Amino acid sequence: MAVPKRKTSQANTRTRRSAWKAKAPDLVPIIVDGERMLVPRRLVGHFRRFGR
Repeated sequence: MAVPKRKTSQANTRTRRSAWKAKAPDLVPIIVDGERMLVPRRLVGHFRRFGR
């Protein structure tokens, strides 16, 4: 496992952590059992296969 050569300062650590942002998944409209639903793109196959 890699080991850092020197300690990272608090300022650098906090800057790196604050720069990371989670983004909302893109929602795709699909029709399941005659009902229009917005689901994440990666789950479309699941909804098509198993319904609700």
